[in-house]
Amino acid sequence: MIHLEPLPSYQIKLNPGVKSKFLFKGPVIAFIIISVWAMSLIFLLSIDISQFNFLMLLPIVLWQTFLYTGLFITSHDAMHGVVFPKNSKINHFIGLLCISLYGLLPYKTLLKKHWLHHHSPASQLDPDFHNGKYSNFLAWYFHFMKSYWSWRQIIIITICYNFANYQLHIPVDNLTYFWVIPSLLSSLQLFYFGTFLPHREPIGGYVQPHNAQTINRPIWWSFITCYHFGYHKEHHESPHIPWWQLPDIYKMHREKSLCDD
Repeated sequence: MIHLEPLPSYQIKLNPGVKSKFLFKGPVIAFIIISVWAMSLIFLLSIDISQFNFLMLLPIVLWQTFLYTGLFITSHDAMHGVVFPKNSKINHFIGLLCISLYGLLPYKTLLKKHWLHHHSPASQLDPDFHNGKYSNFLAWYFHFMKSYWSWRQIIIITICYNFANYQLHIPVDNLTYFWVIPSLLSSLQLFYFGTFLPHREPIGGYVQPHNAQTINRPIWWSFITCYHFGYHKEHHESPHIPWWQLPDIYKMHREKSLCDD
């Protein structure tokens, strides 16, 4: 059983009306993301792509990448207890399921590290931060990824890949284009929009305590790029808010700031 014990400053404090909305909307959105990802993957693994060219494959690969990113974002919200706040067991089961489908990543490990990240963002206590030597994008990305990947995961995924190819007779091209490449591209997408852009040091220096910046975009583009994860300052200020409400939080803060001025 997985227990979420957030730090006191991040405990979920929601009024009954908001909880009611979360109760129904969170699991439904999670179910939609998981279902669409599964149906899309099953379909794509079964089609004949021998006649496809690069221009035909590219949008399909990007589509599947977007769905993989949705799995991770759902698991991330579960780490904050907001996928199904009424029942922590169901909430964390959904998070575990999503991160397992995403890439067999260890949910408990991510859960602990993510709360450390929120407690000490962009510091040497932050497990997602670079160590001072790897501050450029690629170096930071590989430094970040090696802290979450293990040989056990790689071996299990390799076994699954070969089983799908040799026993289920799924073509290598299908597995590569629609399973392997989208998951790798998704990791780049999540790192770029969820770690690198919001937590790299700005010209004027970090702003305590969250050390996070918001990358404001039109709402449709914000959704496509990374499920509104660009509203990262708002996420750190209100970690109990699910991803689909971050634009509303940004708008609310912006209107309040304009009124104060």
